[in-house]
Amino acid sequence: NTAVFEAETEKSGIKVKWQRAGTEITESEKYVIKTEGNKHSLTINNVGKEDDVTYAVIAGSSKVKFELKVKEPGTAFSEQFRFHHYFQSHMPPSRIKSMEIISSAETQPEPPLDPIGLFVARPQDGEVTVGGNITFTAKVAGESLLKKPSVKWFKGKWMDLASKVGQHLQLHDSYDRNTKVYTFEMEIIEANMTFAGGYRCEVSTKDKFDSSSFNLTVNEAPVSGDLDIRAAFRHQVHIPVEFTAFPDKTSEGKSESQSDVDVWDILRKAPPTEYEKIAFQYGITDLRGMLKRLKRIKKEEKKSTAFLKKLDPAYQVDKGQKIKLMVEVANPDADVKWLKNGQEIQVSGRYIFESVGNKRILTINHCSLADDAAYECVVGDEKSFTELFVKEPPILITHPLEDQMVMVGERVEFECEVSEEGATVKWEKDGIELTREETFKYRFKKDGKKQYLIINESTKEDSGHYTVKTNGGVSVAELIVQEKKLEVYQSIADLTVKARDQAVFKCEVSDENVKGIWLKNGKEVIPDERIKISHIGRIHKLTIEDVTPEDEADYSFIPQGFAYNLSAKLQFLEPPKIHLDCLGQSPDTIVVVAGNKLRLDVPVSGDPTPTVIWQKVNKVMSYTHQAVPGTTCNDFILHFHCPQLLFESEGRVRVEMHEDHCVFIIEGAEKEDEGVYRVILKNPVGEDKADITVKVIDVPDPPEAPTISNIGEDYCTVHWQPPKYDGGQPVLGYILERKKKKSYRWMRLNFDLLKELTYEAKRMIEGVVYEMRIYAVNSIGMSRPSPASQPFMPIAPPSEPTHFTVEDVSDSTVSLKWRPPERIGAGGLDGYMLEYCKDGSTEWIPALPGLTERTSALIKDLVTGDKLYFRIKAVNLAGESGAATIKEPVTVQEILQRPKFWLPRHLRQTLVKKVGETVNIVIPFQGKPRPKITWLKDGQTLDSKDVGIRNSSTDTILFIRKAELHHSGAYEVTLQIENMSDKVAITIQIIDKPGPPQNIKLVDVWGFNAALEWTPPQDDGNAQILGYTVQKADKKTMEWYTVFDHYRRTNCIVSDLIMGNEYFFRVFSENLCGLSETAATTKNPAYIQKTGTTYKPPCYKEHDFSEAPKFTHPLVNRSVIAGYNTTLSCAVRGIPKPKIFWFKNKMDLSGDAKYRMFSKQGVLTLEIRKPSPFDGGIYTCKAVNECGEAEIECRLDVRGKQLNPMDNPNTAMRRE
Repeated sequence: NTAVFEAETEKSGIKVKWQRAGTEITESEKYVIKTEGNKHSLTINNVGKEDDVTYAVIAGSSKVKFELKVKEPGTAFSEQFRFHHYFQSHMPPSRIKSMEIISSAETQPEPPLDPIGLFVARPQDGEVTVGGNITFTAKVAGESLLKKPSVKWFKGKWMDLASKVGQHLQLHDSYDRNTKVYTFEMEIIEANMTFAGGYRCEVSTKDKFDSSSFNLTVNEAPVSGDLDIRAAFRHQVHIPVEFTAFPDKTSEGKSESQSDVDVWDILRKAPPTEYEKIAFQYGITDLRGMLKRLKRIKKEEKKSTAFLKKLDPAYQVDKGQKIKLMVEVANPDADVKWLKNGQEIQVSGRYIFESVGNKRILTINHCSLADDAAYECVVGDEKSFTELFVKEPPILITHPLEDQMVMVGERVEFECEVSEEGATVKWEKDGIELTREETFKYRFKKDGKKQYLIINESTKEDSGHYTVKTNGGVSVAELIVQEKKLEVYQSIADLTVKARDQAVFKCEVSDENVKGIWLKNGKEVIPDERIKISHIGRIHKLTIEDVTPEDEADYSFIPQGFAYNLSAKLQFLEPPKIHLDCLGQSPDTIVVVAGNKLRLDVPVSGDPTPTVIWQKVNKVMSYTHQAVPGTTCNDFILHFHCPQLLFESEGRVRVEMHEDHCVFIIEGAEKEDEGVYRVILKNPVGEDKADITVKVIDVPDPPEAPTISNIGEDYCTVHWQPPKYDGGQPVLGYILERKKKKSYRWMRLNFDLLKELTYEAKRMIEGVVYEMRIYAVNSIGMSRPSPASQPFMPIAPPSEPTHFTVEDVSDSTVSLKWRPPERIGAGGLDGYMLEYCKDGSTEWIPALPGLTERTSALIKDLVTGDKLYFRIKAVNLAGESGAATIKEPVTVQEILQRPKFWLPRHLRQTLVKKVGETVNIVIPFQGKPRPKITWLKDGQTLDSKDVGIRNSSTDTILFIRKAELHHSGAYEVTLQIENMSDKVAITIQIIDKPGPPQNIKLVDVWGFNAALEWTPPQDDGNAQILGYTVQKADKKTMEWYTVFDHYRRTNCIVSDLIMGNEYFFRVFSENLCGLSETAATTKNPAYIQKTGTTYKPPCYKEHDFSEAPKFTHPLVNRSVIAGYNTTLSCAVRGIPKPKIFWFKNKMDLSGDAKYRMFSKQGVLTLEIRKPSPFDGGIYTCKAVNECGEAEIECRLDVRGKQLNPMDNPNTAMRRE
């Protein structure tokens, strides 16, 4: 017969090669190769047994393998064709679309499309021999679908075949973009008798569903038979192949396994003798486990009162997925417990309990093998059982094996990758399992998900097909071991060419029919106008015109079908070139600031990479660079024509070489780095050089220490000199700083640069030691600071003394006094220098020997009648202050002064003191000569033993160490000089605490109240009684509590007493000194009767409390000094409260702002603000209510301020 293979590529013009058992097929009478556009075919004439081998078609870098099975006449086909394919490399630009194997018989028409449901073509019933393979195909129209449909394959009613994918079962799917048809295939490999039965294919989309059932018949293999092989080829078989749809690894089942309860119903109803038959029919492997569960299920068949719906007998879930177990309970409020293998389940992230009405739901998230267990739901005494089966996914081959072609004796390594680490795989060669032999010919290796098969030394017998199998996939690769060797007569050689030259690579091999490919750095060379590839006989050439630097690479020639690789290198030569902008002109000048990094990038070119030499004077630094793109090298060779070392390999001067430039670096430029640098490039093609001038500029040197002159109170003058070195740039100015000697903080004195070499520093603190320093500034920056100047202190003389006056004058002495200067300064004060000058003279004579530290002086031995001028100066370290002078001359002569008391204001009223306090009365006076002083009490001379009196020339003092009540009274002191006198009167009141009230008695007790009466104390302590404090105490505890304080009346009613208790009462009297030492206490307690006792209160005539106004304290005549506020006070009572009016000389004062009127608890006060003599007169207070009126009056005298013309002006000033 004749076999025809057809293939279709995406594009036309693609060169396609056909291979037979790894050897390229050339066109002959037996093999006919045709190409029409994008369709390619291979026809094999006179097919024989020797043609039963593996074939392949190659398009670009894609390779598809297939087999031709040839049977002897009379032999039945176990399958019509076996078709293997895989990708040898990544998806090529042109893909093989389809392939056909055509027999010489007539072509069988394609089955008609199914117009009903989702299926275009439904899977048909099939028949296969034991050990054979068969494929069932279903096609689904995808033109109206938004996404890929979901397809599930089942055996029987409930067995999901997605969980059975492995060695004997493979599921595939593809999509034809031209016809928009999905193709789903189920391939059964090496069928056995148990595979026979009914199958079902279900397809579903979002809103549609369809299913199709079919049967598989498995026949036993015949022992012998005469079958006509030609009859088997009397039909045409179309096997569509879509490279974009067939993956290079076994497809993973997308469908989820389902569990149907029908099998449990069958087992539950069947007799025990039929269990094994049912298990065989439905593919049950764990029959014993199912029988145990069935026994448990049968126990639960009695009617449940707690459950409306129990758990299903079993559930199945994929590993990693979630599942919900649900029951319905009769009582919506019933509590349930969930058990796993008899242990109660606690709520966690994986176990979630839900209660929705009568439903109780257990959700298990991320199921693992540990969740494969028996579960119970307990409600009261009833339970519901179920079994959960967790299904593990099959192990898939994620990266398949690849074909290999080696020579005899070479090492072979097959590699594949599976979906799980450490998975167990099975290796086969031509269907025979491989094991470790004694010679260790085959080695098996695992590395994570990768699996390796290693053959150390391959032989011709190792050629064949190698298979790796898992429970979820199979991958096949071919190994070709060649014996034939290709002789190389002339290999390609390395070339070194210059720019724009021609490069020719040439090699010669022993077989002129051998073709090959040229590679550049591992990538295939594509011919163009500049690159030519030729093959003449045994000679292969690669010609490159107008060579450019991009052509520099490693070139290789690989003969097709042989494990040879002829390599050579193309080296591009280019003259060295320095690419600077200023070449040929004056040397380039580069200015760098001292201390900064100088980085000099010099673009260079040249091939081979030139040697870079840097020179400065006679010192040479040589750097030989073998360029590696993207790397930096800091190593260079140093050559010196003088013994002094200029550059160090690891110092701050270095050279870095890059692919297209070199970098000359100076870390931290210094002044010594200035000069002309020359860079020289050399390579075998030529030489180039360039000069570069480097100038280093810096900040100036620090100036010398400044000098200080002209020091004043808060200023000084600073002088300095310019720095010796200006840093290569002119000095722009200077910055001055100062600090305190004991401080570390310098303060800047100027913000604008100082152009001059002097500066007057101001605003310093007198007496503080300072230091100065200076900075020089140029365009680069600021120099380091100069050394500090010599320490200095700003200081100034004090100001003149103040208040320089004459205190007293006699016939031969003058007494002077003064106050210290307002400003003394940090230099302190050494003393005062006092001088005088006679009237009419200009000579100043020292009044005292040396300096005096006191602020008063008595100048003696003066001539009576002389008129003298006096002046005084303050002196310190800085010198003398200005002079304070008395303007008028002082006549040395005694002065008569009228005696007069200057009575202090607080002594013009009664002086009140408590018993035991100290009394010290000081009364200043004036008068010359010294007056005579006399003290009287109530007209009697004072007893010096009881009262102390001390007199001086300016005041008199009355002193009582411990006051007693008898010290109270009117005191009078008299001042007399000759026939002139002055006297003043002082009233002293000594007060003490009052005695207790008298005659306290309990007047009446009624309800919760008690009435008390008492009389004022016999001893008021020489002061007015201000009020009383009333206290009560329970007879049981005798703890006293205050009921009233500051109480003015002599009777009171105590309320809110507790029924059934007995109370004592006591009263304290109070004056300015405080409460009395003892209290008056009631003799008998007041008993508060309990309720129930009828009390008939006596009838009293209602008392009329109305009362006309009556003044209880009169107004007192007063004499006051003008300019000081004064008050007039009195007390009034009356019911109802009277209205108050004040009059002056019968004129109403209500609208006058000069007067303020107060009324507090019956005490009336009129305040007169800063009275003048005009405010003197008769003041009247009038109180009016509905019962009557009352008035009272007093006289007020206002004395004006008077200055005695005889008074010393200094004394008058002090008095004011």
